[in-house]
Amino acid sequence: MLHDPNRVYVFDTTLRDGEQVPGCQLATAEKVEIAKALEALGVDVIEAGFPISSPGDFQSVVELSKAVSEPIICALTRANKKDIDAAVASLQYAKRPRIHTGIGSSDMHIKYKFNSTREEILERAVEAVKYAKGFVEDIEFYAEDAGRADNEYLARMVEAVIAAGATVVNIPDTNGYCLPDQYGAKIKYLKEHVSNIDQAIISVHCHNDLGLATANTLAGIVNGARQVECTINGIGERAGNTALEEVTMILKTHHALNLHTNINSKHFSEISNMVSRMMRMPVQPNKAIIGQNAFAHSSGIHQDGFLKHRENYEIINPEDVGIDKSDIILTARSGRHALKHHLERLGYEIERIKLDQVYETFLTMADEKKHISDDDLLLLMSDGKEDPFKNGYKLKLLQVLCGDPLSPTATVKLEYEGQEHEALARGNGPVNATIKAIESIIGKAVELKEFNIQAMHGGSDDVSKVNMRISYNGKSYLGYGFNTDIVQASANAYLDAVNKFL
Repeated sequence: MLHDPNRVYVFDTTLRDGEQVPGCQLATAEKVEIAKALEALGVDVIEAGFPISSPGDFQSVVELSKAVSEPIICALTRANKKDIDAAVASLQYAKRPRIHTGIGSSDMHIKYKFNSTREEILERAVEAVKYAKGFVEDIEFYAEDAGRADNEYLARMVEAVIAAGATVVNIPDTNGYCLPDQYGAKIKYLKEHVSNIDQAIISVHCHNDLGLATANTLAGIVNGARQVECTINGIGERAGNTALEEVTMILKTHHALNLHTNINSKHFSEISNMVSRMMRMPVQPNKAIIGQNAFAHSSGIHQDGFLKHRENYEIINPEDVGIDKSDIILTARSGRHALKHHLERLGYEIERIKLDQVYETFLTMADEKKHISDDDLLLLMSDGKEDPFKNGYKLKLLQVLCGDPLSPTATVKLEYEGQEHEALARGNGPVNATIKAIESIIGKAVELKEFNIQAMHGGSDDVSKVNMRISYNGKSYLGYGFNTDIVQASANAYLDAVNKFL
């Protein structure tokens, strides 16, 4: 079988093995939509389903065969004629059909699953391949639980099924058992001990029970396998399968391997979101390549290095996997460089800003709120809102006691022209008590006309924005305040308005 020795073929089983995850079953129309996205992604083979398992699976293979034309459409079977007949019928509209048949190869499966012998299993394997070959030219054979199979017996099985007509031989680590060096050595053993191995492509199908699926897949490729079986987002039975996006980006990143696929990685983010949404299976934030945090930097040291030169902390360009840009996440661990970056992005002229003073106020906000948004920065920089750096009264202390059966009481300390003033007041609520305490310090006849509270985005830890309109000597003044504490935001807004008439 002639093929590019440096080409790795991508076999996607999202719609078969991936769909076996509890709660992730798809309607046929959803499968068709994902299949079209897989075709655009550039996968070589789509395993469309297990036709004998249900009428729905059968129909899905039929409809997928009609919907896509470039990838090979593959149907899974066990090593028996009834399964193969169902697969043949389901593939009647496929432009490039493949039957994927197989049987257990480990002594564990032979004894406890099939209650059989090695020789009987070998006969069944060969018979199934020969029978399928009578209908379809492209036959893939899977030696289930090959990860735990005896290498000598596995080599005999592989040689026999290739002689019977298999064009691809799948060596699955069905239970995710192997260590990478063990799995790589198994593939190497087959390359060296199967006389007709050059007549078929070796395929690797690894599960992630020990978190080694991608590592084992790579070990298989390095040792001569040229087809990888994987799923979008790494979904699949139990702990999942090899993630398609991981193994293909490894090959794309490590040029020294001199291996390539036909995958257009710019579609990864889009198809990852599609599969996650349709299967109702969220992607963990720290998932490699396509997780929410895969290109997010929150450590001040990392942010500084990244802003100086992206490759200090990124080995993949986010645009290569369909993500617009990296994220510099502002948190209490962010440094001045990151804050400066975001302020410049929002249009502030940093040379006109006392960055150290802004940074100290930023840290106070960041300690109270886990994530700082653009809206928070606009408020911080007093973009027509509160200005924490203007002259006037500055809040130095706010302490409030309230709750049933306590009468709301506020203690306020303000600084004005270098002098500190303190007052205590009671009110019908914590905000009212706070405003009364401030009034007693400033000694002005101020009338509150309007009071509005608004959450910036929503959520219990969100910043609250308070708008106040006060009247003094017949004129109105607007004040704005922000804080995760509504009472403190109200105090800030009141002082902002007061400072405007001083």
